[in-house]
Amino acid sequence: MNRTRNPLWRTLVELRGNPRACVWTEPLWGLSMALVLPYASVFMLALGLHDAQIGFLATVAMLSQVVFGLAGGIITDRFGRRATTAWFDVIAWVIPCLLWAFAENFWFFLAASLVNGAMQVTQNSWDCLMVEDAERSQITRIYSLVKVAADCSALFAPLAAVLVAQLGLEPAVRILYVNAAVVMTAKIVWLYLWSRETRQGRVRMAATRRQSVWRQLAGYRGVLGLLLRSRGSLLALAVAALTAAVTLVNGTFWQVVVSQHLHVPDALLPFFPMARSVLSAVFFFTLIPLLTTAVDLRRATLWGFGVHLAGQIVLVAIPASDGGATGSTYAFLGLCLLLDSFGAGMLFMLSESLVALHVDQAERSRVMALQRTCIMLAAAPFGWISGWLSGIDRTYPFVLTSVLLVVGLVLVLVRWVPTHPAAEAVLTPDPA
Repeated sequence: MNRTRNPLWRTLVELRGNPRACVWTEPLWGLSMALVLPYASVFMLALGLHDAQIGFLATVAMLSQVVFGLAGGIITDRFGRRATTAWFDVIAWVIPCLLWAFAENFWFFLAASLVNGAMQVTQNSWDCLMVEDAERSQITRIYSLVKVAADCSALFAPLAAVLVAQLGLEPAVRILYVNAAVVMTAKIVWLYLWSRETRQGRVRMAATRRQSVWRQLAGYRGVLGLLLRSRGSLLALAVAALTAAVTLVNGTFWQVVVSQHLHVPDALLPFFPMARSVLSAVFFFTLIPLLTTAVDLRRATLWGFGVHLAGQIVLVAIPASDGGATGSTYAFLGLCLLLDSFGAGMLFMLSESLVALHVDQAERSRVMALQRTCIMLAAAPFGWISGWLSGIDRTYPFVLTSVLLVVGLVLVLVRWVPTHPAAEAVLTPDPA
C-alpha cells in the first residue's frame, strides 16, 4: 500500500481512537465560532461599548479562565476526560453564545465572559483526551493538525460577510451567535459519541473517586513542586504565557485597528482571518514540517517569535489614510497576514507541544491545569492594558505585542531547555 510522503498528511490518515475523534471534529469550529469571532469586538463597539470596556472584558475573561483552569485538573480527574469535555463545552460555548446573541449592553458581555472562562476546564480535558493515548512521536503533528483544522475553518468566513452585507452588522452577528450555539452542540455530541475515556483517565477517576475536593486541592502543592523542579516545564510555561498574551491582544484589537484606524469596511473583516488561515495551512503542509522535524525545537521557536514580531511591526507601520483604505493599505495588510500566519501558527503549535513534551505523564491533568492557570494569570492584565493603550492610539496594543515577542526571542536564546532524550528521539523525522 502506498504511503503518503508528507508527514502531516500521513499522520492525518493514520490517526485512530481519541486523537482522530478530536482532530476530525475540529473543523466544525469553522461553521460555528470562526464565523462570528472576526466581528466580536466590532459588534461590541456597535452596541455602545468603548475600547477600555472591551479590554476590561478581555481581562475579566482571562481571570475567569484562571479560576476555572485551577479547578480544571480536579474536575478532569474526577469525572474523566470525555465527560468533562462534553459538559464544559456546553457551559463554555453554548451558553455564552446565547448570551452574546441577545446582548443589549455591557452586562450581557460581562456575564458571557465570566461563563466563557469554563473553556479552560474543557481545554485541559480535551488536551488529555487527545494526546494521552497517542504515540509521543505524533504529538507535534497532532497539534499541527489541530491548527490546520482551525485554519481551514476560516474558509467559511465569506458566509458571514454575505450575511453582514445583506442584513447589517448587528442583526447578522446575532444570527451568527445563534448558529454557533447550534453547531457547537452538534460538535459536542459527535465528539462524545466518537471518543472513549483514556487509560490514564480511568486510572485517575479510580484514584480520586473517594478523595475530597480539599484533599485534591492540597495535592496541587506536590504538583507545583513537579513544575518548579522542571526547567523544561518552566520554559514551556513562559513561551505559552507570552504566546497567550500576544494572542489575546490580537484577537481583541486586530479587527478594531483594521476597521477603525485603517478604515477597512466591516463586510471585508472576515476575509482577513480567512486569508491568514489559508496561508497558515499552506505553511503547515510545506515549510513548518521542515523546521520542526529536528531533534531540538529551539530554531523553530526562534523562527516563530521572529516572524510574528515582523508581522506586528508591519501592522504598526501601516500609514492610515484620511478617507477609506487604499491599495497600499491592503498591500501592507497582505504582508502582515503572510508574516502572522507563519509566526502565530508556529508559536501556537510549539507552545502546546512543548507543554505536552515536558509534562510529567502521571500527573498530566493537574500539571497542565496548573500551567494553564499560570498562563492565563500572566496574560490577563494585557487585555486591560491593551484596551487602555487602544483608547490612546489604536496601534499601541501592537507596539505592546512587539515588545512581548522580543522578550520571547531573548528568553529562547538565553534560557532554552531541549526536550528530554526520549522526546528528542521521537521527534527525529521518519525516513518515509
